[in-house]
Parts: sequence; C-alpha cells; structure tokens
Amino acid sequence: MKTQRGNAMNKWPKLSAGALVCAIISVGLAGCGDKGREAKASQSLVSVNGKEITVHQLNEELARANIQAAQKDAASKQILNALIDRQLLEQAALKAKVDRDPNVMQAIERAKSQIVAQAYLQAKVASVTKPGNSEVESFYKDNPALFAERKLVEMEQLLIDSRYISDEFKAALGGFKTLQEVAAWLDTKGIQYDRGEVARSIAELPPQISERLNDARKGQLFVIGMGPRTMLVLMDSVKDSPVSLADATPQIEQTLLNKKRKEVGEAEIKQLREQAKIEYLSPKVVDDSSNQKSGTDNSKNASASEKVPEKNDDIASGVKGLK
Repeated sequence: MKTQRGNAMNKWPKLSAGALVCAIISVGLAGCGDKGREAKASQSLVSVNGKEITVHQLNEELARANIQAAQKDAASKQILNALIDRQLLEQAALKAKVDRDPNVMQAIERAKSQIVAQAYLQAKVASVTKPGNSEVESFYKDNPALFAERKLVEMEQLLIDSRYISDEFKAALGGFKTLQEVAAWLDTKGIQYDRGEVARSIAELPPQISERLNDARKGQLFVIGMGPRTMLVLMDSVKDSPVSLADATPQIEQTLLNKKRKEVGEAEIKQLREQAKIEYLSPKVVDDSSNQKSGTDNSKNASASEKVPEKNDDIASGVKGLK
C-alpha cells in the first residue's frame, strides 16, 4: 500500500494544468456534497422511529404560538416535545389505519380544501398596495371622533349571566349606588360575576354602550343588556384624548389596507361565481334571500350566492389599539 501511494504521488507532477484543475474541481464538488448532507442533518432536531422533525417545523410552531423572543428557549423545548408526541400519535394512527376512517378522510379533505382556497385568495390580495398619504389624511379628517375629537371614557364594569337578571335583582338594583354594593349583593346570592376597570374611546365601543355613555353623568350606574351577558357600568369620567395624525397613521394604514384586501377578495369570489356553473340540486339548499345568480345558471335551477357575513373589521376595531 505504501508503494502504491508513493507511485501515485510521483505521477502528480506529470499532470497537465487542465487535468489538475479538473481534479481540484472534482474534490470541491465532493466536499459540497458532504456539506449539503451536513446541512440537511443540522436541520433535523430529532428522529422519531426514523421520521425526522426539523428546525423549520419547530420555527413554524413557534411562529403560530406567537412566542416572544425572551421565552423562545423554554418554549422550544416544550413545543419540540409536543411535536414528538404528535409524531408518535400519527405513526400509531397510520399503523392502526385511522387515516382510512371515512370521517377522518373527510376532515382531511376539508382541511386541504380550506388551505388551498386560502392560499389562492392570499395570493390574489398580496398585490394590494399600502394606502398613500392622501388616503390616510382623508380618513383621519373624516373620522374626528376617532382621532382629533376623540373622547376617552373611564368606567368600572361588572358582567353577569343574563339569567340572573330577575325581578329580585331589578328591585335591589334601584338602591345601589356603587358597583361594590352590587358585587356584595351578588356575593350573598352566590352569583358569579366578572369585574374590571376599562378606559376606551367612546367611538370604539359598541353602539348600545356608546349611546348610553353620551348621555351619562359621572357616578351614574346603568345596565346594558348584551344577549347572554348583562353589563353593569359605572362611569368615572369622560375626557378629551385627541390622537395626532402622526400617531394614528400606522393604525389607519392597516385599517385601509385590510379594507382593500377584503374588497379584492370579495371581487374575486364574485367573478368566480359569475364564471361558474352552479346548480342547486336540492331545493332545501337554495338561499331565497339572495338575488345574485351565477352567470351560467339556467332558469330551472335556483341559484344564489352565500350571504355576505357581517363586517367585523369596521373602522372602530381597526383603530382600537390607539391609546
């Protein structure tokens, strides 16, 4: 072996310059392949019965959990263990052929459909540009109650289940002047409640609350029905709390951007409906409340679009972060 190695070394000086370059490149490529394998290995955090869990999976879970940087190390260990448990359960499920269960198959198809549809819609709205300065300024001027003339109300509130709003409670309420008295009475009755202090812009509050506060005076106790829950409010103060254009700009930009994206998404769905052939094969599923029809539907098949959901990204919720 020593003799063969010596002979090989003696042949190097006889190599041409081109052959030497080729030899060096070959060695370099081989090294790159090793580094690629090392990089791939470095991305793997753990192997569970031969199935690897990678750093990308961990980072995705951390992002979904919205983990703060200071908590990342501790959270990473917990989430990695959760990923291991999930991998073990998945492997056991596949071995037991759970994935062939009709209900499971249907759930997988539903999730796949939602993910693909959402990805398509996100791609369509990705091109929406951020609103310009003129749009932001116009929005600021058109909504003085949210910004230049903003009023901040400070109040105490107490929430109880509406089932407890009995005649006895209504009669006792007339003698209460503070929420502390209300809470003490509820304690004697064993009625649970949530209590807290809040400060909000009047324009940001739900209409049923803001309308009452506009006419309320300091120290006034009043009751607001909110469906399954009832709110008892004691107003402490209402004071001017204007927001400058500079401070409001980031929130306004986001609000307008969300509005534009929503409009683009709705327009895309409308266009797809107009181009599609939608046939309702059962009269039970026809939505009589809608007048929108598919562009290719025939008169024998009633057609209707889905009801447009109520807006939940209104102006007030879009700027609720302003303090």
